[in-house]
Amino acid sequence: MAIGVFDSGVGGLTVHRELTTRFPTRDFIYLGDQAHAPYGGRGGEDIVELTRAGC
Repeated sequence: MAIGVFDSGVGGLTVHRELTTRFPTRDFIYLGDQAHAPYGGRGGEDIVELTRAGC
């Protein structure tokens, strides 16, 4: 099973890079959505919809 990294701003690639360094035998999926950032003021349904659209 892959480990998912979701980034709605900046910093997700840094986290992804560190995880792949620490866990080189694991599979990762990275999803970055800077087009709709920031996510902080969005409601849960909006975040789910944007996440599904990115998958």
